[in-house]
Amino acid sequence: MDILTGIGLEQLRLWIWILVLAFAVAVGLWRRRQLVAVSLASVLLFATLNAGAGIYILKRLGDPRWTAGEPPVSAPELSGTPIVGQQLVPLESALEAIAGGVNSFWEFRQALPVALDFFTCSGWALLVAIPLIIAIMIRTFRAARRRRKEMLNLRGMVVQLQAELAEIKAILPAPATTAGVTELGNQTGSPRTRRSRRRE
Repeated sequence: MDILTGIGLEQLRLWIWILVLAFAVAVGLWRRRQLVAVSLASVLLFATLNAGAGIYILKRLGDPRWTAGEPPVSAPELSGTPIVGQQLVPLESALEAIAGGVNSFWEFRQALPVALDFFTCSGWALLVAIPLIIAIMIRTFRAARRRRKEMLNLRGMVVQLQAELAEIKAILPAPATTAGVTELGNQTGSPRTRRSRRRE
């Protein structure tokens, strides 16, 4: 089912603008911090819709919305000629084929300028998209460079913290020394416990 059958050329152009503006507003409110990307997406959508409209027109040659007037050529009816009508049937078929080809070319010639208008709008939209793409690339490059600097700063902080941790470990007594002190304390305390037991 062709949903664009009842839509004229001016309405088709208007609907393309309405769809693009609605998309830009909706996505712009959703992604407020990425307005350049939203603009690029909207421009590409505009280019795509116009290109699709041009293809739609070229696929429907002979549509009265972009075809003015009657076909210029019509084949004569030779089969109804008295006496020799049956012998002229092949000639009539050939003339009908020729007339059909001429009329198809005439329909294409009338639809082509209309389709080219949409293709031209699509091309201008693609030209507008080029600086937006360059702006996004520059912004992405700057963001990547900023992240790289942050990673280097974090690595420097990690190295500094590791050095400070090594200094703290050097200041504190070794675990073996503390273990020896506790063992000595147990040994000195053991005779006292034995004496107390003997007194009891």
